[in-house]
This record gives sequence, structure tokens and C-alpha cells, in this order.
Amino acid sequence: MRRPLFAGNWKLNLLKAGAIDLVSALRKGLEGEKRAEVLVCPTFTAIGAVAEAVKGSEIAVGGQDLYWQDSGAFTGEVSGPMLADLGCRYVIVGHSERRQFFGDTDETVGKKLRAAQKSGLEPIVCVGERLDERERGVMREVVGRQVDGALGGLTKDELKRLTVAYEPVWAIGTGKVASPEQAQEVHAFIRERLRGLSDETTAREVRILYGGSVNPENVRGLMEKPDVNGALVGGASLKAETFLKIVRS
Repeated sequence: MRRPLFAGNWKLNLLKAGAIDLVSALRKGLEGEKRAEVLVCPTFTAIGAVAEAVKGSEIAVGGQDLYWQDSGAFTGEVSGPMLADLGCRYVIVGHSERRQFFGDTDETVGKKLRAAQKSGLEPIVCVGERLDERERGVMREVVGRQVDGALGGLTKDELKRLTVAYEPVWAIGTGKVASPEQAQEVHAFIRERLRGLSDETTAREVRILYGGSVNPENVRGLMEKPDVNGALVGGASLKAETFLKIVRS
């Protein structure tokens, strides 16, 4: 049984004081919650403070990105060992905004996930198609290429130590959301792709999250689908009450 994971991607929001206030409210609201795993991914500048604020709780902390080298002349980058040193357990790689605005490719996403695992972090590998790609009927080609390009060549043990997040780009921050049936179709396709890269047992163990305008009203229908194992939540994770409703779904 895959334990659901609800990950809050705070993106470029919240200074340190606001981040501490938010995670403190989450910590109070999640006392005794054992059914789901909860993760928050603050901005780099707030990770240390947030990690300190959740010590002794069930809330995990992650980074929003990393570079694939541990150190060196790479101005402005953050490495896996640095994130681990701050108390991170997870890191998001290949988010559509990183691909769209900062040049991430399937190849560099693969480098980043391997660097994350080398540093003891669990990568959350994002894949998903744009609206024009879905309308042209090439969703499977796009998502399949992203999965194979980033995860190809990993061992079964390495595949078990990552999470995949399907985030249809057309649904991120737009208020649109894939129907539960649409999400299940793609999640099942991703799991089949994982099966091709490994075996049945390994593919069953990997969690696949849905991301794209998740809110308390639509999350239950998504979570009822067998291959949806949690959610990568953007804007709705910035309000404690809203994110708590999603987790409790």
C-alpha cells in the first residue's frame, strides 16, 4: 500500500517569518495525522527556519530545485548536500516552471534526480504536457519521453527511491484541473512506463502525485483513483486551512 504524499510547493512566496507562521499552523493542524505524509517545499532562504520549526513532527521539508554538481563555480545554484545539510528529505526536480523559464531538459532533470539521490534526498520528478500537446493528441509521446529521458538507466532500487508528479502544464495556476478520469489515464500510463523500465513490483511501489490547481473541492475525486497517490499542491498550499483540508481529504 502506497502511503499518500501531499507536497506543498510554496514557489517564490513567503519571507522567513511568514514561512514559520504557515508551517507552525500546519504542524498544529496535523497533530495525530498518520494516514498521509506531508511535505512542504519553501524558498531556499526559508528552508533552515522551516526545518527547525518542524523538528519532532511528521512534516517533511524539501527543496524546489537543485544543481547536479555538489560544489564549484556555479553562481546562484544550490546543491544536494546543501539541501540535506539544512534538513531536507525531498527535492522537486523538473517542475514545468523550471522547464519553461529556466531551461531544464529531460537530460538535466535526469542529472538532478541522480544528484539528489546521491545526496540522500528523494527526488519528486515532474512530468506533464502543455495544452497544445494535449489538443494535438501527443500527450503520451511527451510524457513518455519525459519519463524515459529522466528515469532511463536507473536501477530498480533507485526507481523505488523517487516519486513522480504528473502536472499537466495547462492546469497549473489556471484554475483548470484534469478530471479524475484524465488524471488516472495518465497516471496509469506513467506506471506502465515505469514497468517497462523495471518490473511490476517496482512500478507498483512508486508513488505518482497529481499536480495542477488542486483544491479541497477536487482532491477527493482525484484521490479515489487507484494510481493517484497524492498531490503536488501550489497556491492552495500557501493557506494553512486550505492545505489541511486537502490533506484530510
